[in-house]
Amino acid sequence: MATPQEKLADALDALKALQDQGVLAIRSEDLSRLHRERLVEAGFLQSVMRGWYIASRQEDLPGETTAWFTSFWGFCTAYLDHRYGESWCLSPEQSLLLHTGNWTVPKQLLVRCESGNNKSRELLHGISIFDARLKMPLEKDVVVLEGVRVFCLASALINAGPHFFTASPDEACAALLMVSGDFSDLLGGLLDGGHSQVAGRLAGAFRNVGKDEFADEIMSNMKSAGYQTTEKNPLDEKSSLAFRVREVSPYTNRMKMMWEKMREPVITNFPVPPTRFPDAKKYLKQVEDIFVSDAYHSLSIEGYQVSHELIEKVRLGNWNPDQNEEDRVNKDALAAKGYRLSFQRVTQSLQPVLCHENAGEVARKDHSEWYKELFGPCAEAGMVKRSDLIGYRNARVLIRHSRHVPPNFEAVRQDLMPAFFELLKEEKNPAVRVVLGHFVFVYIHPYLDGNGRMARFVMNVMMASGGYPWLVVPVEKRRGYMTSLEAASVGQDIVPFTRFLAGLM
Repeated sequence: MATPQEKLADALDALKALQDQGVLAIRSEDLSRLHRERLVEAGFLQSVMRGWYIASRQEDLPGETTAWFTSFWGFCTAYLDHRYGESWCLSPEQSLLLHTGNWTVPKQLLVRCESGNNKSRELLHGISIFDARLKMPLEKDVVVLEGVRVFCLASALINAGPHFFTASPDEACAALLMVSGDFSDLLGGLLDGGHSQVAGRLAGAFRNVGKDEFADEIMSNMKSAGYQTTEKNPLDEKSSLAFRVREVSPYTNRMKMMWEKMREPVITNFPVPPTRFPDAKKYLKQVEDIFVSDAYHSLSIEGYQVSHELIEKVRLGNWNPDQNEEDRVNKDALAAKGYRLSFQRVTQSLQPVLCHENAGEVARKDHSEWYKELFGPCAEAGMVKRSDLIGYRNARVLIRHSRHVPPNFEAVRQDLMPAFFELLKEEKNPAVRVVLGHFVFVYIHPYLDGNGRMARFVMNVMMASGGYPWLVVPVEKRRGYMTSLEAASVGQDIVPFTRFLAGLM
């Protein structure tokens, strides 16, 4: 007779076979009842709704959200495809969020389908799905983004309600800026549908983002067709950003708008810089003296089991992986060694900053070297490839416990990181450089690992540029730290994070 361990192993084999096929939404019929029950009991399978499951990890604690947020979009797509075939798509408002690269897990996913039941179905961790019984758009007006059926950009702009422009102004502007060249599909949709009120709204919105020609053409064509159209800007205020009309990257534009919107709250809630700029030699000595404390807390925040003794051992050069097997395989020691090397390299970057060189430009030129040092010991031990330390990530990345989904890696490499350092370079206020330098870095999440440590290095280089002292984020305050970052990432509220950092000072 098979042992319980052997029976569980058989169930895991069945689960692995599904995962190898790319299945994220697991139906009851995909597994035998016994396999299902064993996997649920052992913590490898989690029920989302009646008859539907996702894979989870045995070590996950009760209330752990990572497996669910990681699976969310794939799960919902599979569930909706199974239930409605191709006769569904997301609401125009949710479609616009995805078009502009905002894949944050929503509290409620709004779905349009002609056979919907107009009911909200509860899923996991406060997330629900609402399938509204509404007329589907024409087939030509539906596109698929990463497996998700959405309104095409033009149709989404036409069908989105006026509240979208005030509730999600950054995404609304980014979507408008994605429209370029021949926009006959949008114009044709307005004329064919007789959308005179929508036409006035979109004309005002296009003019708000500097696309006056589009606004004029909409108004002219609607008038020629005999429609009475009044142009009205649906956004609360005119954008103060000077957008490049040819810039169609929604990621870059959203980041610029986010930066501009967050500036004043940061300036209001962060201490003004010291009136007297510090002596460079004394400043660097203070930074070196704080290394052990900084390394302990920064590594502990990331989940490494380190001690002051281990970090001091590394600092004094007593960590020897060539002669000590324990040092060679100890990931915590490797992380501590990498942190030490990276810290030293960051200290070198502080020197030109303290001599009043542009901190954003220094960070742009040097940050790749910080990263190489951070993971150099892991590369030497064969735990990561050397090629992984070159450039930014080349795969999708997710953040544990967070509804925020970082941008895709193509946007990170081509658009976001160059634009981020340009914003940092051009920013005049040191408080803004400190807070948004940290936040926007982790919002982009340019690396597969080490983003938190790198963001704190960026933050402290910006601290030096304003004459502020080096700032340590204590592991005891990790919850407040992560919660305030989540508020900024998901809710676009930078005040909690600004006040959190200010409170540490």
